[in-house]
Amino acid sequence: MNILIGGAWPYANGSLHLGHIASLLSGDILARYYRAKGEKVLYVSGSDCNGTPISIKAKQEGVSPEEIADKYHEEFSNCFKRLGFTYDCYTRTDTVLHHKVVQNIFLKLLNNGYLYKKEVEQAYCHTCDQFLPDRFVEGICPNCSKDARGDQCDHCSQILDPLELLEKSCKICGDSPAAKKTKHFYFKLSSLQAELETYVDFAKRHKLWRGNAIQLTERYLKEGLHDRPVSRDLPIGVPVPVNGYEEKKIYVWIEAVAGYFSASKKWAKDRNLSESDFWDKETRSYYIHGKDNIPFHQLFGLLS
Repeated sequence: MNILIGGAWPYANGSLHLGHIASLLSGDILARYYRAKGEKVLYVSGSDCNGTPISIKAKQEGVSPEEIADKYHEEFSNCFKRLGFTYDCYTRTDTVLHHKVVQNIFLKLLNNGYLYKKEVEQAYCHTCDQFLPDRFVEGICPNCSKDARGDQCDHCSQILDPLELLEKSCKICGDSPAAKKTKHFYFKLSSLQAELETYVDFAKRHKLWRGNAIQLTERYLKEGLHDRPVSRDLPIGVPVPVNGYEEKKIYVWIEAVAGYFSASKKWAKDRNLSESDFWDKETRSYYIHGKDNIPFHQLFGLLS
């Protein structure tokens, strides 16, 4: 059996710490286990080289975002080698191949009617003169009244929109962001409610997921799935491949999850193999990530 194991992508804007290793180590153990059983394993991961955190780090150090990404990608690669991690492919999200794979997925979703344009209000910091990524808006969760980021509350696991936060502040400068209109592409996640319920029920009956992943995913399904944005106003990332929208970037929770697939394509390309040499109907995949990424890996990951 072919086994794909995808490890979470560390952000290339700062050095690794023990928390990174703790969340990724189980993936390496799993890869070694299946290799020992004689299975064909493809263990992939890479450095997340897109997004605002890298741009901010570059501004702080007075260098380009590319220099920051290069610096930490090399550091990560060396650290994983010295620690004995057995990746078959450790890549990065700013490669031409990854961009093409993500853009092709975006266009397929668009052409098949799963994406639509919508004008929305988004958090904008006038001090920093930019729209803010979800995680760069901090405040109080309207559901449990504890500290939260703009994408999700780690205390009650509520999925959030940054503008829903109380006492909002910009993580970059500390000022209060305002609401500003912009137009983005949205994914019709709500249209796949029944399909995802069927799959989660299958995963539950066959014990394919851990208990907390099942419980949280069932909670989101019970609350009813909402359409989610798949583009953002960001300085670096994968450009939206649609005329007039090239300055916008494909949202990280669609883009980064697709990285496991693009990494498998890079592995095949580097060995002059075709995708069919690994991917078939029997291929099984595992994704190793932190507890705060459940809704995005379980819901978006299933669809990618």
